[in-house]
Amino acid sequence: MESRTTARRASIKRAKGNIDLTFLVLVLTLLVCGLVLMFSASYAYAYYYEGNSFHYITRQLVWAGLGLGAMAFLSTWDYHIWHRFAWLAFGVTVVMLVIVYFMPERNGAHRWIFIAGQQFQPTEIAKFSVVLLFSHMISLNHDKMKTFQYGILPYGIILVIYAGLIIFEPHLSATILIMGLGVVLIFVGGASLKWFGLGMAGGVSLAAIAMMIPSINERAMYRINVWKDPFIDPKVAGFQTIQSLYAIGSGGLMGAGIGNSRQKYLFLPEPQNDFVFAIICEELGLVGASLIVLLFLILIWRFFVIATQAKDLLGALIASGAMAHMMIQVILNIAVVTNTIPNTGITLPFISYGGTSVLFLLLEMGLVLSVSNLIK
Repeated sequence: MESRTTARRASIKRAKGNIDLTFLVLVLTLLVCGLVLMFSASYAYAYYYEGNSFHYITRQLVWAGLGLGAMAFLSTWDYHIWHRFAWLAFGVTVVMLVIVYFMPERNGAHRWIFIAGQQFQPTEIAKFSVVLLFSHMISLNHDKMKTFQYGILPYGIILVIYAGLIIFEPHLSATILIMGLGVVLIFVGGASLKWFGLGMAGGVSLAAIAMMIPSINERAMYRINVWKDPFIDPKVAGFQTIQSLYAIGSGGLMGAGIGNSRQKYLFLPEPQNDFVFAIICEELGLVGASLIVLLFLILIWRFFVIATQAKDLLGALIASGAMAHMMIQVILNIAVVTNTIPNTGITLPFISYGGTSVLFLLLEMGLVLSVSNLIK
């Protein structure tokens, strides 16, 4: 169990031990596969809109390279040093989430900060900071987690701050993911079931109140109607879902072959982003897509192994939070692409285009590797 004194005295030092090589190989395999598959999905779109088939892959390679360097660096240091930066990360993230509202709108949303021709999404940083901050707080107050004051209230306030800033961007999927992350960490941290249930009821009530806001209600209800029948608006709101289902259906069992998708030729909008899994299904078929899902499942299993074998509670919480992040995001993305749930807009980890996403995912993987590094 961590103590406040230990947290204050934590010094930067190299972790001694052996990192989880299985976990590392899985991360690198998913990253390399993701780069290949994203390039295959994006080059036609990039050539038409950017005049350069390599537009997206070159940028993704740069961010992936930075992320790999950061992952390697973090994996060698004692993760207890992050006690010092948990609240700082929260503060910086909140400031960034406010700044997005002063940035230009893109695709009807304020989700990006634009600086010197580059853009990044603070919601990706928010996912990382929730894992870091909640792990820090719970490990310091674990003996008080059965109380409402320490086990529910502070975490609820933090989640409401995040959700309140993100949902109006609007970015419903990120709001759901961050709330889910918080719930998992509070539960794993040992909150009383009574207070946990009360907190969940409070969260549902706040969500219901938010749905009463006309702008949110109108947008949500329209998405639900389009989800039920994409053909009620086949040229606008339902277009992406319809083209995604065409891509999945045409892939069959074995697929058309890598690079041979037809839907990526300007039929499926922005195929390198949230709907890249549809192109994977078209090119690799059910068998290839299932292998990608299997890689994610094995990675989630390694998260679980590291969490259960962690040296202390802080390490277990970091690994559990990263596991929940990966699991929820993969499930939401595939569910959206297959029209199992309404379109909410969320990336597929390591595969969808997005510099901020791949950078902070690899940072998170570095933290998990540092946890495995101290397992004896």
